[in-house]
Amino acid sequence: MSERLPPRDDLALMAGYHSPQVDVAVRLNTNEAPEPPPPAFIEALQDELGRVAFHRYPDREARELRAAIGELHGFRGEQVFAANGSNEVLQTLLLTYGGPGRTVLVFEPTYALHAHIARITGTPVATAERDEQFRLAPDTAVVAVRRVKPAITFLCSPNNPTGLLEDAETVAAVIAAAPGLVVVDEAYGQFAPRSSIGDVTDDGNLVVVRTFSKTWSMAAARLGYCVAPASVVAELEQVVLPYHLDSVKQAAGRLALRFEKEMDGRVAALVEERGRLALALADLPVDVWPSGANFILFRPRARDGADVWQALVDRSVLVRNCSAWPRLEGCLRVTVGTPEEDDAFLTALREVLA
Repeated sequence: MSERLPPRDDLALMAGYHSPQVDVAVRLNTNEAPEPPPPAFIEALQDELGRVAFHRYPDREARELRAAIGELHGFRGEQVFAANGSNEVLQTLLLTYGGPGRTVLVFEPTYALHAHIARITGTPVATAERDEQFRLAPDTAVVAVRRVKPAITFLCSPNNPTGLLEDAETVAAVIAAAPGLVVVDEAYGQFAPRSSIGDVTDDGNLVVVRTFSKTWSMAAARLGYCVAPASVVAELEQVVLPYHLDSVKQAAGRLALRFEKEMDGRVAALVEERGRLALALADLPVDVWPSGANFILFRPRARDGADVWQALVDRSVLVRNCSAWPRLEGCLRVTVGTPEEDDAFLTALREVLA
């Protein structure tokens, strides 16, 4: 029997982006919405399912969904590309504008999948460093852009896993200096006081990526999108697999937008709860970073972060262990949950740190 062909050599050392799925009472590790969508959304989707022609392929261009997303943000449907989660949006951007001979630029620490997906698509990755407080100054960013001349420059705002919002001056400086696309990942953008989505133009190089997973309580649906120049969207549509977005997902995304008011209320409540959680953490022996997202990054001062993570699991509370990520030694990330979940986390953390 012949030996099986191994995977690509350049994939051998890549660590997957996975969070342990542990059976616990309180799960605050994957930045999901703490509550399901409104019951009226579920009823509307169930009603819609009865009209889906399951024996037919879905609308290949997802025109109704894209038009609805465009209307939400003040853009045309031709300026919206939708896919199976924001990660498929990133993958399609990299398949279209990356590849061998082209380089992407990331600023560490940041979202691991920007570099991970780039390497999967055969795109070399260049990195530049944020400062000691994980902020990115305009001049630092511009120097890196001019040095690398990237085909795609990734910014994450609010940044995952640090939670910090990119300065408007930094984003503007990168857009002005970059020879290629500037992709601002706003997976947590609705929780922040500022967005770059209104700066997208047809003659510019800015692409803003969003997801339904967080604010729309639809992580199970795996639906994301970007707002971009119409010419960029047209190229993405040529590269993505045919019929990549199924009819049920298209309907779910379109129906969810009817509940914008309810979702805005939930975002406001989570932002308020984030403030309460941050104040409570500030009273404990941990370093805390300010967050514009639905999570908070912190580092225990007197105990190893991995040990604290395990001690929390032993108390049936799961947070994200970021200790092995670039420059995040000892750091943990907690998702903002319900007040009851957050109280359980704080109680467990106080016990562990005591």
